[in-house]
Amino acid sequence: MDSTSLLIKLLADGSTVHGVSFDYGQKHRLELDRLQANLAYLRQNGLEIDWRLVDLSSLQGMLHSSLTNSDWDVPTGHYESDNMRETVVPNRNAIFASIAYAWALSLAQQHNEPVLLGLGVHSGDHAVYPDCRPEFYEKIMAAFQSGNWDSHLVQLYVPWLNADKTTILRDAAESIKKLGLDFDTIFRNTCTSYSPDSSGRSHGTTGSDVERILAFQAIGRRDPIEYLDPWELCVRRALELRKQSQPKSKEH
Repeated sequence: MDSTSLLIKLLADGSTVHGVSFDYGQKHRLELDRLQANLAYLRQNGLEIDWRLVDLSSLQGMLHSSLTNSDWDVPTGHYESDNMRETVVPNRNAIFASIAYAWALSLAQQHNEPVLLGLGVHSGDHAVYPDCRPEFYEKIMAAFQSGNWDSHLVQLYVPWLNADKTTILRDAAESIKKLGLDFDTIFRNTCTSYSPDSSGRSHGTTGSDVERILAFQAIGRRDPIEYLDPWELCVRRALELRKQSQPKSKEH
């Protein structure tokens, strides 16, 4: 959802987009299939993207995470719950950013022009994912710049680093309208759930589900993807899970 929103934002801004996705053996690989549907929809509307898939699926048996281990159930709850640390994939964003940076720098050198390295990370991920925090990107970009010639040609673009998922949805809605596209089609072709079922329905109770549901609820729209339970129940449950995750005030 976040990367798709960034893609739409860049297209609406008139950028030439080179997109990269990763198959790292994630249980929610459905996100890659949904992306294919969105790319086809964009092509139908005259929007072409140079897209590549990097196969890192051999990492599945190496990375210790509930998202990559078939014998480990993905936890449920709000992102601020302690058990959400089980969804952290060791060094994932460093791996992704390193490959994306290498391609961005290669493009910049080939065309001798600046390139933006765009990432859809946002503040909602800061609580549980250290590799989504501002200090991580500040340091990793410093490492990239010190380890490469022509590094001045690549700049990091993280428009939502300090914004929440609701802001992402609102920005996406504006970009979609600018491009003359259909909001529900774009977001129906995304997958945020960490544990969709065999029919592609979202679970509704994993941290990624809850955050997405609350964002749609905040902008007053129904999420166009299919959930295991009715939308109204998903919203009520997400609100309750958020409430449960908040620290209780001390009695005096």
